[in-house]
Amino acid sequence: MTILKRRKTVKGTEEHPIQQEDEQPETKPKTGPVVLKNITFMVGGFMAIFLGLLTSVYVATLHENDLWFSSIQVVEQEISFRTECGLYYSYYKQMLQAPTITQGLKELLYDNKTESRRTINLLKRMNIYQEVILSILYKTLSIERYLEPVYFYLYTVFGLQTLYVISLYITSWLLSGTWMSGALAAIWYILNRVDTTRVEFTIPLRENWSLPFFALQIMAITYYFRPQLKPSQQWWSFTLIMISTFLFCIAWQFNQFILLIQALALFSMDCLDMVPASKVTSLYFVHIASLLLVWILQFNNSMLLGSLVLSFILAALVVRHLQRNLKSGSFIARVLKLLLHFIVVFSLAVLTNNATKKILGLESDEHIFKFLKAKFGFGATRDFDAKLYLCEDAFGLLPSDTFQRLLNTLILPSYILILVITVVIAITVAVRNLGCSSTVIQSTSIKEQNMTMLRPDMAYNLMHNVLFGLLALSTMRMKYLWTSHMCVFASAAICSSHLWSLSLKAVRLYSPQWVRVMRFAVPILIFTYLYHEFWPKIMIELSDLREFYDPDTVELMNWIKSKTSKTAVFAGSMQLLAGVKLCTGRTITNHPHYEDKKLRERTKQIYQIYSKSSAEEVYNILRIYGTDYILLEDSICYERRHSRGCRLRDLLDIANGHVMDGPGANDPDLMPSPYPRFCDEIKSNKPPYTLYFSRVFKNKTFHVYKLKKKKNVHN
Repeated sequence: MTILKRRKTVKGTEEHPIQQEDEQPETKPKTGPVVLKNITFMVGGFMAIFLGLLTSVYVATLHENDLWFSSIQVVEQEISFRTECGLYYSYYKQMLQAPTITQGLKELLYDNKTESRRTINLLKRMNIYQEVILSILYKTLSIERYLEPVYFYLYTVFGLQTLYVISLYITSWLLSGTWMSGALAAIWYILNRVDTTRVEFTIPLRENWSLPFFALQIMAITYYFRPQLKPSQQWWSFTLIMISTFLFCIAWQFNQFILLIQALALFSMDCLDMVPASKVTSLYFVHIASLLLVWILQFNNSMLLGSLVLSFILAALVVRHLQRNLKSGSFIARVLKLLLHFIVVFSLAVLTNNATKKILGLESDEHIFKFLKAKFGFGATRDFDAKLYLCEDAFGLLPSDTFQRLLNTLILPSYILILVITVVIAITVAVRNLGCSSTVIQSTSIKEQNMTMLRPDMAYNLMHNVLFGLLALSTMRMKYLWTSHMCVFASAAICSSHLWSLSLKAVRLYSPQWVRVMRFAVPILIFTYLYHEFWPKIMIELSDLREFYDPDTVELMNWIKSKTSKTAVFAGSMQLLAGVKLCTGRTITNHPHYEDKKLRERTKQIYQIYSKSSAEEVYNILRIYGTDYILLEDSICYERRHSRGCRLRDLLDIANGHVMDGPGANDPDLMPSPYPRFCDEIKSNKPPYTLYFSRVFKNKTFHVYKLKKKKNVHN
C-alpha cells in the first residue's frame, strides 16, 4: 500500500538546489535577525543569573536579619537549626571534627551515638551524602582560611536557590519563547517566598537540597519534549535529566513519592497521545536507573526497592507491551481500552509492590500509608505514628490564608484563568487524539494539528501542575512543590503568543498585532503593579532587624557539655535530642528521622515519660536503651498548642488505652489509668520517683533527671 508522506525541506545541493532557475542567489546574508536573536539571548541570560543571585542574597539577608546570625554564640547558631535540621547538620560537623576523612566516614558507617545501644549505617539510613561531600570539600580545599564551616554550609544551600530560580526562569522561557516570562516567574517566586520556599529558616532540611535539582530536571524535561530537536540537543537534554534526577533522589528520602507523581503525569500524557511514547519510556528508565543507583550508594536500602514508583513503572511498561493495540480503533473502543489499561496497570502495581515488600520484609514506610489511609477517610486509627502526622498542621489541608497571599501578588487569578483555558485545550486535544481515524494520513494530520494546539512540553507541564496542585491542596507541607511551578506555568502562559492567539481567535479579535501587544503589555502591567505594591514592603522587611533569643535552651546545652560525661546517654523528645546531638555530641536514644520501624517503636517507648505510667515502668523502659538522663519539657507536658486529642500526651493515652485529660468525650473502651502523669508527678520529688530518679538541672523550660543505678534502686 502506498503511503503519502509530507515532503521534507531539502537543503541545497547540486541535485536539489534551493533556488529555482529564475531566482537569483542572495548576495548578502540576513544578519539583522541573527544579531537581534543573540542580543535577546544575552539579555535573557543575564537576567536569569541576576535574578537567581538576587534570590540567594535576599534569603541570606533575611536569615541574618532574623537571627543576627553573625553575632550570636556558636551554641546559639547550632540551636537555630531546629529539629531534624540540627540532626543533619550534626553529621557535617562530625565529619569536620574527625581527624581524617577516612575516620569520619567510618564513624558514619558504624554509628552508635544516634541511637543508643544500636549500631547503624547512617549513609544507608539517611540522605546525608551532601553533608559528607561538603565536609570533604571544606577540608581538601582548605576553605577554613577564608570561611567558617557554618557559613560554607549556609552559602552552599543559599547558592542552590540561584540554581532553583534559574531553572524556573528557563523553563518559563522555553514554554513561552520570551525571557520576559522567565523574569516574571522569578519575581513571583521571590514575592511569594512564604509559600514557595522556607529555606531561610530550615536551611539543612532535605528539600532545600533536592528541590533545586528537581526544578532543573523539569527544565530539562521541558526542553526534551520540544518537537523537532536535533539528535545532539536531545542527547544533551536527556543527559541533564539523568544527572538532575539522580541528584534529586540522593538528596531527599521522599524522592520515591515525588517521582511517583511525575510518573503518573507521564503515564497520563502517554495514554492520551500528548507526548511521544518513546520519550516517556526513556524517562521511565531514568527514574529506574536513578533509584537503583541511589539504592547502591545507600548500601542496598530496601525502602527504595519497595517504592511504589518502581512497581508502577514496571507495571506500566509490562502492560503496554502486552496491550499493543491500545491506540487503535474507534473512539468508544479506545476509551474502553484505556479504562481497562488503567485498571490493569494500577492493580499490577499494587500487587507487585505488596509482593516486593513481603519478600524484602519491608516496613520502613508503613506509617506513611497508615497516615494516608486515615487522612482520606478510610477508617479511623489509633496508631500513634499515624496520628502524630495527622495532628500536625503541616500535614493538613492547605490553609485558606495561602490563597489570600497568592491573590495579592496576582499569581492566583492569572494561574486559575490560564489553567482553565489550557485544561479546555487539553481535553479537546485528548478527545481528538482518541477519535483519530485508523487511516495513517488522517491520523498523522490530526496529531499534527493537536500538537499545534498543545505542544508536548506544555502538555507535560500542565499535567505536572495539576497533580502537584492536588497534592498541595491535600497536604500543606507539599505546597512548595506546587507553588514554585505555579509561577512558571502562569508566567509562561501570560507571555505565550500561541495561547494569546487561541484566546483572541475564540473571541474573534485575533490579529498578529493584537497578539504582540497582549503578549508584552500584560506582563509589563503586572510588573508595574508588583513593583508599586511590594517594593516598599520588601524594604521594610529587609530593615526589620531581630536577634536569636533562647536562653533556656542555651543554658541546658552548656550544662550538658560542662556537667555530664561525654559517654552519657540522653532521652527526650525527638526535636530536642537532635539539638543535644549537634550542640554537645552526646549519645541520644531517638531522633526525628522517622523512616525506620524500630526507631518508631523506640520513640513511642521513650515518650512514655509523658504518659500515665508508673515510675518503675518508665525507669525499666529507659534502662533498656541505656539512658543516663531524661530531658522533660514543660511545653510538651502541659501542651496547649494542639487541641484535645492531638496533644502528645493525648496520643500516648489513646495508644495506651487510657482516657485523656480534661473535659470532653472519650472512646467507651478507654479506661482511667491507675497512675498519674509521669512528667508532672516526678516533679513532686516524692517516692517512688525519688527511688529511681534524681533531679540534676532545672530552669523555666526544662527539667533534667538522672537515672539511679540499679543497685542504688534496690538498696
